[in-house]
Amino acid sequence: MDHPYIPNTRVVREQMLQDMGLTCVEELFEDIPAEIRLKRKLNLPPSMPEVEVTRHVRGILSKNKTFTQIPSFLGGGVWPHYVPAHVRHIVQRSEFLTSYTPYQPETSQGMLQSLFEYQSLIAELVGLEVANASMYDWSTSLGEAATMCTRVTGRNKFIIPRIISKDRLAVLRNYTAGPSIKLIEARNDQKTGQLDLERLGSEIDEDTAGVYIENPSYLGFLETHVDEIAEIVHKKGALFVVGVNPISLGLLKAPGDYGADIVIGEGQPLGNAVSFGGPTLGIFACRGEQKLMRQIPGRLIGMTTTLDGKTRGFTMALQTREQHIRREKATSNICSNEALCAVAAAAYMATLGPRGFRELAGVCAANASYVMKVLDKIEGLKAPIFKSPHFNEFTLQCKKGTIAGLNAQLLGQDVHGGRPLKKDFPELGESALLCTTEMHTKKDLDALAEAAAKAMEEIE
Repeated sequence: MDHPYIPNTRVVREQMLQDMGLTCVEELFEDIPAEIRLKRKLNLPPSMPEVEVTRHVRGILSKNKTFTQIPSFLGGGVWPHYVPAHVRHIVQRSEFLTSYTPYQPETSQGMLQSLFEYQSLIAELVGLEVANASMYDWSTSLGEAATMCTRVTGRNKFIIPRIISKDRLAVLRNYTAGPSIKLIEARNDQKTGQLDLERLGSEIDEDTAGVYIENPSYLGFLETHVDEIAEIVHKKGALFVVGVNPISLGLLKAPGDYGADIVIGEGQPLGNAVSFGGPTLGIFACRGEQKLMRQIPGRLIGMTTTLDGKTRGFTMALQTREQHIRREKATSNICSNEALCAVAAAAYMATLGPRGFRELAGVCAANASYVMKVLDKIEGLKAPIFKSPHFNEFTLQCKKGTIAGLNAQLLGQDVHGGRPLKKDFPELGESALLCTTEMHTKKDLDALAEAAAKAMEEIE
């Protein structure tokens, strides 16, 4: 008997097969070579009542250990921060959770206003006039920034630092391959990590569309010559792009205040959980000049009033995407955004306010400063590698043994170590990238140091 609520009934399936000239479903898969086709039934357990399934799944999940059981010092683009309960509640409300692109403003005022608030808060945080309603992540923001620089300047060279996330670099290369944008790596000082300004000045020429730096850098140290870099870039007629961890702006000067034309970054720490590495939230902002605003990727939400001026309303003010009949004139092929993550970020930023941001950033930096000093005193370890100020991430180098061995021993003592760097940066040897946030208590920091000291004692 056919089930009345299952759309593809037996009759419908038979009619579909008949229309395709087939006698059975198996004929749809005949082009798959026989040697790679599964010739047995799937090895699945028998069906169980719901209550037993629940017990079974909970048993599997019980093998996991939480952050409080095993403090993690992984960072590198996604950071563990506390997400307030009310932020989690807001993004679980159906008005936001099920919302799609707000094409019809008359039915989407709540989502539109939330995204407008997000844009306003991001613009204030980074010190620029305009922010879009989000990208997918930091990597896609970087790719879009590079192509935007070439559109605005008519040039085809984009300079990036040697020290950058290889994941971001891979995405950037994908973005720049089609339009044939030439990527140039800028040198950095091996002791401090700072960009070589003299070399940078010689690299920038009449073909340079933009220069990109990260502050803090991927390896945690701060670029201390940002004003000089901005001056060098602008003197050559290029655009200055800065990538940021937004939490750091509670302590650091806003990029717009030291000459950034475009600011990008990762919005995950703004009220979004780590969640095994996603979903993430790409920040993208620029100066309020027409030549930049008209080339910004994604969409901008604007505020307006009714014709009589009595009622405020919100709408998508700029949405130069290919679906909107622009085709080859589209500024970007970005088709979506991270609206729900942006709503969480807006609620989070509104909750913290300027004072909260300063306090939060201060705790993250203080934790890193404390644990770096403690780890650096352990024989066989060096922290950090670079002699520069750091925010909440830093490099740890093993002078004996391997990072893999150290991390294994740390994990055996219920501490999750840092991200190995040797594959991406072989010149750093046996090293790892570690991060601290407000989630790490002094007990956690001391546990890391004690476990590391014990591990180094056991290494020959």
